[in-house]
Amino acid sequence: MNLAIVHDYLNQYGGAERIIEIFHEMYPDAPIYTSVYDPDRLPPVFRRMDIRPSFMQRLPVVTRWLQYYLPFFPTAFEQFDLRGYDVVLSSTTSWAKGVITGPECVHVCYCNTPMRFAWRYHDYMRERDVGPLIRRALGLTLHPIRLWDAVNASGVDYFIANSYNIASRITKFYRRESTVIHCPVDCAQYAISPEVGDSYLIVSRLREYKRIDLAIQAFNRLGLPLTIIGEGTDRGRLERLATGRIEFLGRVSDEQLRQHYARCRALIVPGEEDFGLTPLEAQASGRPVIAYAGGGALETIVDQATGRLFFPHTPEALAEAVRTFDADAFDPQTIRAHALQFDVTVFKRKIAEFLDHCVVQQGPL
Repeated sequence: MNLAIVHDYLNQYGGAERIIEIFHEMYPDAPIYTSVYDPDRLPPVFRRMDIRPSFMQRLPVVTRWLQYYLPFFPTAFEQFDLRGYDVVLSSTTSWAKGVITGPECVHVCYCNTPMRFAWRYHDYMRERDVGPLIRRALGLTLHPIRLWDAVNASGVDYFIANSYNIASRITKFYRRESTVIHCPVDCAQYAISPEVGDSYLIVSRLREYKRIDLAIQAFNRLGLPLTIIGEGTDRGRLERLATGRIEFLGRVSDEQLRQHYARCRALIVPGEEDFGLTPLEAQASGRPVIAYAGGGALETIVDQATGRLFFPHTPEALAEAVRTFDADAFDPQTIRAHALQFDVTVFKRKIAEFLDHCVVQQGPL
């Protein structure tokens, strides 16, 4: 099939950009259409891809101040000329599904989440440090953005959701059904260690909405060792809150991160995630996860088999879950076997089968 890939923007590297890497591995000849592209902020592998940015690439300092160019995004994606493609595979948290395809083309959208700042504005603002001017301007533009987003969702032929959590939002906001193909983890990068330490582990951006403070309050009371890996604007407040045996490591290398995963007593996930890859990375290392019973954790953790889920969302509930937790009751091989269900090889197979099925269902092209 003659296929094109579309992505919101390529000016940072995270889980959504890892999905683009995987799509490129599957379809190496497919061009990648995006609003803007900053190769300096992405791994070298992206320089070998056929990346085609929109006219926004020529706007002043756009890759650094992208949020100020909000009004340009709809036009940027609607102007892409996608004639001649049998399939368009968009990967999006916001704009990419707005591309216009012809009647002979199958548009499949891999949706990491519906546009969060439009449909969950107050949660989005809580997660980001933005000034009052941007906050006010964004609030004034939300109604037309929601209309644009809803209309363009109708132009997608098939939706894929990265989790059942996101599938429910697609139904809620777009009134569309979707097929769930979970975000992948590269299990080959992680291994079980014969040695396990005493410290619990958190791997997260240090932002207020991640609720690391809840874990710190719990471990302050427990007096148990807790290692926190990650950076963010909330680090200063969290360090002032922490006492006793809580250690902040900031950013670490990939190899160091793998070692911490493999040797931790358990990974702690105190906040509610849309999906969350860190629990799967820990489980790929054979280690159990203690997480809040909400969001993506309900899909990635099997309570009492690969970890513990705590409720309600309080320091007391987390402290009780840790206090009664027995790491020796969990089998590392069983935990890793669970993570293998989310492996990147499984993801690639499911995506390829889904695209083939969609082309057949659509009929001759």
